Amino acid sequence: MTCAACVSRVERRLARVDGVSAGVNLATGRARILHPAHIPVQDLIAAVEQAGYTACLVSAAAPPESEPEPPTDRERLLGVAAMAVPVILLSMIPAFQFRNWQWFCFLLAAPVVTWGAWPFHRRALLNLRHATATMDTLVSLGILASFGWSVYALFFGTAGDPGMRMGFSLRAGGGGDGAGHMYLEAAVGVPLFVLCGRYLESRARRQTGSALRSLAELSVKEVCVRDNGHERWIPLNQLLTGQEFVVRPGEKVATDGIVVEGASALDLSMLTGESVPVEAGPGARVAGGTMNVGGTLLVRATAIGADTRLARIAALVEDAQTGKARAQRLADTVAAVFVPAVLAIAATVLGFWQGAGARPQVAITAAVAVLVVACPCALGLATPTALLAATGRGAQLGILVKGPEVLERLRHLDTVVLDKTGTLTEGRMTLLATTPAPGHDAAEVLRLAAAVEQRSEHPLARAVTAAAVAVAALRTAPDSGGSALPDVADFWSRPGIGVGATVEGHEVRVLRPDEPHELPEALRTALADADERGCTPVLVEVDGAPAAILTIGDTLRPDAYRTVRRLRVLGLEPVLATGDGPGAAAAVARELGITAVHHSASPERKAAIVADLRATGRVVAVVGDGVNDTVALAAADLGVAMGGGTDAAIGAAGLTLVRADIGLVADAVCLARRTLSTIRANLLWAFGYNLVLIPLAAVGLLNPMLAAAAMSASSLLVVGNSLRLRTWQPQRRSLGGGAR
Repeated sequence: MTCAACVSRVERRLARVDGVSAGVNLATGRARILHPAHIPVQDLIAAVEQAGYTACLVSAAAPPESEPEPPTDRERLLGVAAMAVPVILLSMIPAFQFRNWQWFCFLLAAPVVTWGAWPFHRRALLNLRHATATMDTLVSLGILASFGWSVYALFFGTAGDPGMRMGFSLRAGGGGDGAGHMYLEAAVGVPLFVLCGRYLESRARRQTGSALRSLAELSVKEVCVRDNGHERWIPLNQLLTGQEFVVRPGEKVATDGIVVEGASALDLSMLTGESVPVEAGPGARVAGGTMNVGGTLLVRATAIGADTRLARIAALVEDAQTGKARAQRLADTVAAVFVPAVLAIAATVLGFWQGAGARPQVAITAAVAVLVVACPCALGLATPTALLAATGRGAQLGILVKGPEVLERLRHLDTVVLDKTGTLTEGRMTLLATTPAPGHDAAEVLRLAAAVEQRSEHPLARAVTAAAVAVAALRTAPDSGGSALPDVADFWSRPGIGVGATVEGHEVRVLRPDEPHELPEALRTALADADERGCTPVLVEVDGAPAAILTIGDTLRPDAYRTVRRLRVLGLEPVLATGDGPGAAAAVARELGITAVHHSASPERKAAIVADLRATGRVVAVVGDGVNDTVALAAADLGVAMGGGTDAAIGAAGLTLVRADIGLVADAVCLARRTLSTIRANLLWAFGYNLVLIPLAAVGLLNPMLAAAAMSASSLLVVGNSLRLRTWQPQRRSLGGGAR
């Protein structure tokens, strides 16, 4: 495919098959087809071939345009340049014109018009067989008309005279008289500039698909599996779920799995953009494509092929890049009638100039200029190249969109409904404060409480244990070899909150405080403060007396405050909707400066909140990570799922944040706005270019060779403007301040 008219033609041909709908992307050269199960793929391929094109079934994971440009394209371009440049120079500069120079130019131009321009002629003939016309039809007609008139002038006019001289003019028909004027410079300049433009355009379009190729390069070809203590290398596609494989230092993890043995650090930067390596030990989940930068790991495969996290990310990027934005559908509609309209204009121009009594070469040159200058390519590339570059850049930053319509929705958002747990907060219990009773040491009480809770899986118990281990690690020398927590004897009940045990001769209990009036003043104050903050207070008793209040709660993500502030600067109103109680909700809202708060919200209530906001004309996004957010994510104009959330939440969302960084929400909004601004600029140029230059060519103010250069430059300008998105950076620092 070479232009938007090709896209429209393939889509119409596929739509003739009953029950089939298709979207064709010019930038990637791919069609995404929905068809009934009883229609085989071969029938769809045959439909494309009936339209005059070739097609084959490709893997969804294969990156588009990943192959290098065909050598024949380079050879053809170099050959055409070698023959066309002398013709152009001799035709444009009278001082270079020697005796019989025109015949020398004719000998050079003939191979350019035939062999060099053969791709245009071949596709034009195919179009003629199917009674259609594309950009290649315009180029082929322009070349043949220019060369045909030149042949006539040489053999039947005065242009073949040995001493003939010819000047160059920017206008049609200038620089010569009657049949003594030739257009060999246009006949060779058109294919030269169009071939050069398409070659550069193809290379630029390959750059826009770099995101998918980068993701594809993260996967490995072979994996070292371990069976019964023996290791052997097998192709990755032969690995089965449940098999164990070895990942040595410096190797990439072959697929998603769980660490069975070993400890190491994994570099996730290529997959999630997270720069800090993550520690992995027995029981830790690892993702395929990440780099092992520490020790050797033995991993049990839990997902292979399309079920891996890497494959799902690649699928999301592919979906976004093969879809069509609303602006692209408009451009495709225009392109469907563009080429026939240009042919009609060229015929009208030819007839007008002939009827007005102009010299034949003036009429022919004006018609040729109209054919050559028209550029549906820019219309076809305006949107898909921008989407390719934007979605690729988003993937590099950790922002995955499901389709181009997501970017359109992001652009028009005015309200963001934020979940609390796991979205604005870390989603795990942490010891926030230890308030000892008079006469007790905070660190000692914490150590005793953790000894009681160290065997419990309760979230509060794990928070206490983790805090005690951290404190002990700070106080204990690295080579002491001692245990961070003392052994426990004589448990009074199953470990958990509200249990006790004998620890180093002390009777220690960890429980929820139920009679605050019996506590010392310091502990009552700590208890009241915990309630106000929406945290969970835990009472520690030692030998029957209150010893400390442990305040446990969820902590805000580091970038939560700055993200909420950025959303406001971008014109979006943040709304907090959480299933937590009023205390926790109010504390987070107060910390972040959110005024619209909905607490104790069930999944159904969250969906109702979204519906109420939309009923008032708001364009609403919901940001969440849990199953309880799924209904609201689906009900919103746009659902945004945190990458560490549940599969249900990710499935219901249109936007997924690969890493746990709430700041990516604002980044996504900024990227969407920049992308749509780029698309608008591309379309403005594509439409404006044709609206201005086609009339200029029609009235004889544009030489065909310059028309070819302008046509090629228009496509390159559109692609180049889109490529700027590949270097886009979020401006988080511009707001100042930090997390609070």
